[in-house]
Amino acid sequence: MIVVDASVALAWCFPDEASEYADAVLVALEGQRMLVPAVWPLEITNAVIVAERRKRISPSEIRRFVELLEGLTIHEDSLPVARSVSNILPLARQYGLSAYDTAYLDVAIRHGAPLATLDTGLAKASRKAGIELLPGPPPALKRYRSTRSDL
Repeated sequence: MIVVDASVALAWCFPDEASEYADAVLVALEGQRMLVPAVWPLEITNAVIVAERRKRISPSEIRRFVELLEGLTIHEDSLPVARSVSNILPLARQYGLSAYDTAYLDVAIRHGAPLATLDTGLAKASRKAGIELLPGPPPALKRYRSTRSDL
């Protein structure tokens, strides 16, 4: 079981965000279950629709990406809303992360699972929390520019 954040999955979608790290994560997922927080499908869908509107990605590229996702065993972790808020709020405060990024950290902590991310802040917080980064610490994490601000 591996927690994979949106930055890694979107690197599989967008050629200009492709990375050896994201490719290595995809290989590591063979025969593994990918675990994501409830916000993950919305983050992915939002990034793809914004990219399509901006003509950054074609419908055929979107189809290929969706087919890739369909080929993975993705499990969405969900909690009752009140418990989710009570878990995420203190972690976000402690590590200085957004609620979105903290959701990945929370899932990794609760399941004792390694985390795959290209986000430097999330990677740093994960290390501090004792969460293994997969597949080992990336040699050169790039700063992931969140697409949430693209709205």
